[in-house]
Amino acid sequence: MILIVDDEPDLELLIRQRFRQQIREGVYQFAFARQGQEALTRIRAGGVDLVLSDINMPVMDGLTLLAHLRELRPRLGAVIVSAYGDMRNIRAAMNLGAFDFLTKPIDFHDFEVTVTKTLQQIEDLRRADTDRERLIAVQRDLQTAAEIQRSFLPPPFGEGRSDCSLAAAMLPARAVGGDFYDYFFLDDDRLGLVIGDVSGKGVTAALFMAVSRTLTRTVALRGCTPAECLAEVNRQLIAQRDGAATMFVTLFYGILHLSSGELLYSNGGHLPPFLLRAGAAPQTLTGKGRLVGALEDAAYQTHRLELQPNDIFFLYTDGITEARNAADELFTARRLEERLSRADRAAAETVVRCVLDAVGHFTAGVPQSDDVTALALRYTR
Repeated sequence: MILIVDDEPDLELLIRQRFRQQIREGVYQFAFARQGQEALTRIRAGGVDLVLSDINMPVMDGLTLLAHLRELRPRLGAVIVSAYGDMRNIRAAMNLGAFDFLTKPIDFHDFEVTVTKTLQQIEDLRRADTDRERLIAVQRDLQTAAEIQRSFLPPPFGEGRSDCSLAAAMLPARAVGGDFYDYFFLDDDRLGLVIGDVSGKGVTAALFMAVSRTLTRTVALRGCTPAECLAEVNRQLIAQRDGAATMFVTLFYGILHLSSGELLYSNGGHLPPFLLRAGAAPQTLTGKGRLVGALEDAAYQTHRLELQPNDIFFLYTDGITEARNAADELFTARRLEERLSRADRAAAETVVRCVLDAVGHFTAGVPQSDDVTALALRYTR
């Protein structure tokens, strides 16, 4: 609705006659007030999109009305009407938030052009306000989602253990990501180790990550072998997805017997872990199986490794090896292996920090394109 504020009684008649067809067709809807105080009452009642106001009026003039409008309705459009050449008042009106001005006597062609343009500007501003509010809401939701995702990660590994130390970190590329890691005790002697990388990024990947992580832990705590665990997670992920779903997860699950150092593991399409042993170059583990959640008939195998005292077992996601620098070069598995060979192996935490620092230095100034996750376990039995 367009509110015309003017103390000239003939103006209402002129406008109704000039725009009678547009009024009849619903293109324009007009309301009228004789001075600013009456206009404020009409505006407070709602439904007004644009105000065209004269400056010189009794009770409350147009400039005072504009000052009230700025406080009452910041996004309410206003066009001031003034005598030709009254630039001082026109400038004051524009400073008070008027979108445009018209001069008397009113040229109705100019009137229509100004009204159309101002209404479009108001609509654009309101749409921008709505978009900004939605963005704020989305950012708030993403912040909540990130907090929820962080709550899925296990608590810091217990300090002071004589049999092992463990450290891990996950750096999502966006507010939420698709990487995850987990560790949990199956009993007093067996420690479960999990790392996964969901296809895709963002909220969808984060949701699939939450499902994958929960399924893996739930199945693993039944006490099955690593191969049986991955096979069951694969079966349940496929059963839960719809026909159009194409998401999957690379998944590594291992069981470490703390008393003996025996590590049983199964690899579902994940990058091969590294074994760091004193006096030897970093060694990659064999046994990479099928992706989890991709194929119904995927089969997995359980492999065995004997950890020796002070061995370090290092797990990671491809956000490390595929990190890019300003020259669009990949960090690569070779650089990771070189960094691991020179890392201080006194504690699991120093190995993780060494790798993440190296990736950060390599990609300095380049936005992170993928989630980065690393987990290191140092066996000290």
